[in-house]
Amino acid sequence: MLTLASKLKREEGVRAGRTSAGSNDASHRVSVRDRLLIKEVSELEANLPNTCKVTFPDENKLYHFQLAISPDEGYYLGGKFQFEIEVPEAYNMVPPRVKCLTRIWHPNIAETGEICLSLLREHSIDGTGWAPTRTLKDVVWGLNSLFTDLLNFDDPLNIDAAEHHLRDKVDHQLLRITCAHVQISKYLWVPLNEF
Repeated sequence: MLTLASKLKREEGVRAGRTSAGSNDASHRVSVRDRLLIKEVSELEANLPNTCKVTFPDENKLYHFQLAISPDEGYYLGGKFQFEIEVPEAYNMVPPRVKCLTRIWHPNIAETGEICLSLLREHSIDGTGWAPTRTLKDVVWGLNSLFTDLLNFDDPLNIDAAEHHLRDKVDHQLLRITCAHVQISKYLWVPLNEF
């Protein structure tokens, strides 16, 4: 998994040899982001919620990975939701970019995949936004909590989903269950009472 860590150690050894020989190759410098990610990915894997699974499409690119969340309680019990996480070069001064890849009827996740989670905001009025002291572990635990205790119908991103819940909780529950178990095409994305 941490092949990037071993690669960085090899490069440091090579660089140390060059420096002692008098050459300094700036193109081989390792970014702050990549150094942080080595540590944070190890910490994340050791402290991952049992409802989450992290996969790296390219094990040498720790800055790009996917997260699968399978809630074991609450409204979305039984569903499996995929997220794509991209850690920008300016990390940890800016938050990772996160997109939900699974189409979901959720008050805090737009149908386009955007996510309303305060810790993903670079600037937040309430002080709960991104800070350089936050880590990937905070992001994963925050995303996981969107399906349990951080589910917010009062300050929604997807207003239609929140209003649907308030209008008809039983119908909304059936729609969530359906969406959690079936991939619905955009042409079938209609509330159950409109079938």
